[in-house]
Formats: sequence, C-alpha cells, structure tokens
Amino acid sequence: MENFEASQERHLTMANEDYLECIVRIEIEDGETDGVRSVDIATRLNVSKASVNKAVTALKAQGMVEQSHYGKVVLTDEGRSLGRKVWRRHRLLRTFLMKELDVAYERADAEACLMEHALSEDTMKRWLAYLEKQGITVVDE
Repeated sequence: MENFEASQERHLTMANEDYLECIVRIEIEDGETDGVRSVDIATRLNVSKASVNKAVTALKAQGMVEQSHYGKVVLTDEGRSLGRKVWRRHRLLRTFLMKELDVAYERADAEACLMEHALSEDTMKRWLAYLEKQGITVVDE
C-alpha cells in the first residue's frame, strides 16, 4: 500500500492527487519541461484559478511542488513520482473498464478518476500483472 500510505502520511487528499496527476499529464501531453501555468491546470480540471492557488499552496507545504511568486508550478521529484503513479493507475483502470467491461470512454475515464485513489500501488502491480497474463496492455494516452 505504498502509494496510498504515502499519500495518507503526507495528508494528500484525492483532490491533491488529482492536481499532481494533472500536472504530470500537462508535462507529458504538452511537452512542458519548465513548469506548468496555473491557468492551464485550472482549465484542465475545470476549476477556478483561486482553487489552483489553494491546492498549490497545500502541495508546496507537502514538498510536492515548487512555485516562485506567480510563476509556473514545478513538480518536485517526489511530486512527479506520486503524480505518475496516479496517472498510471488511471490508465490501467480506464483500459480495463473499456476493454473488459465495454464501458464507453467518457464514463470509463470519469470512473477511473474516482477509483484510482482507492487502490494501493501493490494491488495495482498485481492487477497489471494479471492483465498482462490475459494479453491486455495499458493504453498510454
């Protein structure tokens, strides 16, 4: 339960994990290498810039991100690691829901977002190994 426990001991909420995941996704999908703008996070998560600023403050206190005054949000190594784990769990869950249960993409994506916070890293590794034995690969979108 390392990721779940890691998130709990740092007092990361599901929303905090969503912010880390969002920043990782922007880095990957938009090729951002020098940080992410708060407005881009707000747009992706459909929240206000004030909500982003509040979340960034909490993530800074936990050592997950860094940000100079009104500058770009930059993940720390620890923040990036946790964000990538959440994003990987999201993709695995979404892929399973779509390929094995024939759930439509939009619904699978939304439900994967809810489920990704509840499963430990150990359970996800075991599930991934099971899926690979079944010939199912995780979609890397």
